Amino acid sequence: MPAINKTKASSDRIKMKIRKGDTVQIISGKDKGKTGEVLKTLPYENRVLVQGINQKTKHLKPSQEGETGRIETKEFSLHASNVMIYSTKEKVASKVEIFVDKDGSKKRRLKKTGELID
Repeated sequence: MPAINKTKASSDRIKMKIRKGDTVQIISGKDKGKTGEVLKTLPYENRVLVQGINQKTKHLKPSQEGETGRIETKEFSLHASNVMIYSTKEKVASKVEIFVDKDGSKKRRLKKTGELID
């Protein structure tokens, strides 16, 4: 996973509608159509880390004598525009809208189904 680059162009935090723990569907790229849970959000880079998606393998040499080398598989981040929140009840991906409830609190819901996320 790349380090957060706080350069002059990307020093602003991006407001994301996707949060840790959400179930998302990949809408473009090599893993298109797959679903997974968001493990981490990177708001300075506008990227998300999804469980089991965008996996890459890395061959590691042994660091000490007597140790064997190994092959490590780990998830890398995706751009947030390539994922949509997925409704497990309706089996459909949808955009998210933020609305103010009657009691004045902000809530998230899916535009297609009207299902409350939190």
